[in-house]
Amino acid sequence: MEQQGGEARRITIHSPEDFAGMRRAGRLAAETLDMIAAHVRPGISTGEIDRLCHDFMVAHGAVPATLGYRGYTKSCCTSVNHVVCHGIPGERILAEGDIVNIDVTVILDGWYGDTSRMFVAGEPSTKARLLMDVTYEAMMKGIAAIHPGATLGDVGHAIQSHVERHRFSVVRDFCGHGIGRNFHEPPNVLHYGRPGEGPRLRPGMFFTVEPMVNAGRPEVKILDDGWTAVTRDRSLSAQYEHMIGVTETGAEIFTLSPAGLHRPHDRARVPAAS
Repeated sequence: MEQQGGEARRITIHSPEDFAGMRRAGRLAAETLDMIAAHVRPGISTGEIDRLCHDFMVAHGAVPATLGYRGYTKSCCTSVNHVVCHGIPGERILAEGDIVNIDVTVILDGWYGDTSRMFVAGEPSTKARLLMDVTYEAMMKGIAAIHPGATLGDVGHAIQSHVERHRFSVVRDFCGHGIGRNFHEPPNVLHYGRPGEGPRLRPGMFFTVEPMVNAGRPEVKILDDGWTAVTRDRSLSAQYEHMIGVTETGAEIFTLSPAGLHRPHDRARVPAAS
């Protein structure tokens, strides 16, 4: 059943000209993750990852959107192993087999570009690799469900079905969001749901699809820093995020990797650092 609530009425419908700004911002965000891929290895600190991402964004004429956002003091998020999202870069040194989600958002010419991918220091465990594979596949299945006339419930259902088929769980506490000239706006994009429910999709909607998937139970808790979300059962967690625009025929992904590093957790695809 379609929900005709206030949220649906508040969703921005962008013009065809707006797609150009989102393409530029999305590409720069994706290029930032392409750059960092070669540096994610055992021995690097999450603080060094943050510095490299910050310098790359600024050098390309962008502002790191998270820097100063609601008191956040870093230019990216680094969520390691059982950290679900919003991990704060710092002194943590990555060890062999650590998996880490790196989440970046740029502001370029007033447009926000928001994306994240999973990376691994060295070689992941078999379970970690499967978790990351399933998370990426779930995101892409959600995106494949996007077209005019579909609902956000269709998107969430596609993601949830794939995740639970592999006996993993979708985090309920966080969701995707509308984006454009604002960092966060309607709609909320749930990564679970039932077909036909939620706002109906229209060309010109911009939002993120960013499922967080746990190897164990879906429950999370927030640490005392007020940002870092971790799995309550200490199980591994993974996330991938793309930013999309609804077109007349489907979805345009603004944050595809120009270097083809769509799944950098597959180390065979990542070049060595120079």
